[in-house]
Amino acid sequence: MSSGNSPHPGKVRGPGRPPKKIVSCTWCNENKLPLKYVLPTTNGKKEFCSETCLAEFRKAYIKGACLQCDNVIRGANSPSKDFCSTYCMNKYQKKADLQNRVAAIAPTTPLDASPGPFQYETYQPFDWDEYLKETNSAPAPANCFKQGLSPPLNEFKVSMKLEALDPRNVTSTCIATVITVLGSRLRLRLDGSDNKNDFWRLVDSREINPVGHCEQSGGMLQPPLGFRMNASSWPMFLTKTLNGALMAPANIFQKEPPGPKSNLFQVGQKLEAVDKKNPQLICCATVGAVKNDQIHVTFDGWRGAFDYWCKYDSRDIFPVGWCAKSGHPMQPPGQKNNTGHSRYKIKPALMAPVPISSTVAESPEADTSAPPPPPIAVHVKKSCAGGPLVDSLQLPSAIEEATPKALAKSLVGKILSASHKSETILARLGALRGEEMVITHLGTTYTIKLPQLTKSADLDSVFAALASALGCCHNLFCLDGAKKECSSCDIKPTPPKRKPPPEQEAATSTTPGDTSNSESPLASLNKIPTPEWGIEEVIQFIESADSCLGVHADLFRKHEIDGKALLLLNSDMMMKYMGLKLGPALKICNLVSRLKGRRYNSL
Repeated sequence: MSSGNSPHPGKVRGPGRPPKKIVSCTWCNENKLPLKYVLPTTNGKKEFCSETCLAEFRKAYIKGACLQCDNVIRGANSPSKDFCSTYCMNKYQKKADLQNRVAAIAPTTPLDASPGPFQYETYQPFDWDEYLKETNSAPAPANCFKQGLSPPLNEFKVSMKLEALDPRNVTSTCIATVITVLGSRLRLRLDGSDNKNDFWRLVDSREINPVGHCEQSGGMLQPPLGFRMNASSWPMFLTKTLNGALMAPANIFQKEPPGPKSNLFQVGQKLEAVDKKNPQLICCATVGAVKNDQIHVTFDGWRGAFDYWCKYDSRDIFPVGWCAKSGHPMQPPGQKNNTGHSRYKIKPALMAPVPISSTVAESPEADTSAPPPPPIAVHVKKSCAGGPLVDSLQLPSAIEEATPKALAKSLVGKILSASHKSETILARLGALRGEEMVITHLGTTYTIKLPQLTKSADLDSVFAALASALGCCHNLFCLDGAKKECSSCDIKPTPPKRKPPPEQEAATSTTPGDTSNSESPLASLNKIPTPEWGIEEVIQFIESADSCLGVHADLFRKHEIDGKALLLLNSDMMMKYMGLKLGPALKICNLVSRLKGRRYNSL
């Protein structure tokens, strides 16, 4: 079973070749080179100088091994029957205490709540001090983070109701329910949404508030993006949702801590970071790169699959030790260490001895690739018109992706989600000229065509193509985040001369013998039954009837008031849920009454 003879002691090594490391036999501790026999165990491989040493070790190993280092226990120096030394016993007890603390703060989830897409992992204790010594690295100082000096106290309970910003549309405030309480974090679900859109927030986040805060601030609660019911049923749904619900008291919400004034991070510093692809996890991470106000978060041991860029004041990054202080489990590194075996995974059982010459040495594969560039962002100017097919207020303020093609796909997906006529949009995009692109919407795959994308600058041609196909403002999408004035949408035209009442204008425009060559907007609308009006037709009717009401156009877009919904409006509904004052509400009610009267007279 011998693998060969030992090298000649007087042999001179070539330049640049360091001498081989002298290792000792696991059983007899004699320094011999090479060690010819290896025994894989639950704590890595054990090497021996002879079959005799290997056999003696196996006999002792079967009787019992140290719970900490997995070495055999020799009675003279062992403090107990389970440990080979006092050092191992103390180290093991330290890890056990940490494990008990993690078990005591296991995530709280209601039995009747659907867990959604999140999968909780088996948390294991992690010793930052030991890891920092092994990797010869330093933690990022606490003043680099937008986190409190100590983690905030979490007094929330499962099923509590609160107000939260919709993460997919941060201009909307929605009602949310606490699904899980974990450390200083909450897993939230927007009422009216499904479990696929759950998200996490810290208890000191400014994006969550007690129920009633939105109304006190002069705002209105909105249905979440992708509300599963008809928009007109939102008021009744909201009433039923809040009736008898457990409200989160105001005193358990905490003020968001101040952040650093500049980016103080340095490459190589260690931190704890949320895994964006599995946001229930906080993992061991390293600052891979620093660029302006961005840092590149790289997860130790995962070879770039989960890395991302974020701002230096992100609430998803934490100083070393934050998880232990807050009672939140921390995921250890995922890659193997320099012994070829991961120190933080369950290790294989005892195996048969194998000659060392027949084994292949395992070594960690270093990820030497440079960090990816910062993501490309498209900014949405929500004050610009979305046209007849897209509600621009339903679009997110910005969309980020790593490549131009991915960004174009994501943008089209957001446009479809913000439209009630997605089939029309898909048909128009499919008729364009350009490069074919496959997208998925509501579980169905479609092929569309967009201008060819090879670099970021090509996105401007995509924006132009989308604007032409959808009939929206050409300034709705842009790569520059600076707020520029739109000559079409931001500068309001001089108010036109006040027009006669709608029934008078309708009568005038339809009088036989009328020789006018131009047809007024109201006359055009009168040819279409009111229930068939879209949102833009409703806005056109209101603006034409009374130019002073044109300032409320965005409210009608936000609440998706089409012809059918217009006929159902009353003053109480407009004042309570749309935020209109009494005067404009009465004017619109008068217009609705005239429309109803015209409708009945035509029967």
